[in-house]
Amino acid sequence: MSGGGEAPASADGPLEWPDDSAEASYLSENPTRAPAPAAPIEKAPAGAAEKLPELDHLVGRVPKQVLSALDDLFRVRFTTVRRYTDN
Repeated sequence: MSGGGEAPASADGPLEWPDDSAEASYLSENPTRAPAPAAPIEKAPAGAAEKLPELDHLVGRVPKQVLSALDDLFRVRFTTVRRYTDN
């Protein structure tokens, strides 16, 4: 068995990596996806003592595909609802 960090060799010799111009050309033809815009933040009035929504209600508002992606990528689980203030 060989080490995992080496590039595979072709029949003509070692594999050559693309130069900077080839990489720049590839990146210009295949741009990365832009990040999704953040959801607007609803600010609560100072001193508001309203009850926070139930966690199940909030999780229910998240699309199933997003929940699946979060689980696959990060093993994310929503556990509680908290209010944070801008200090």
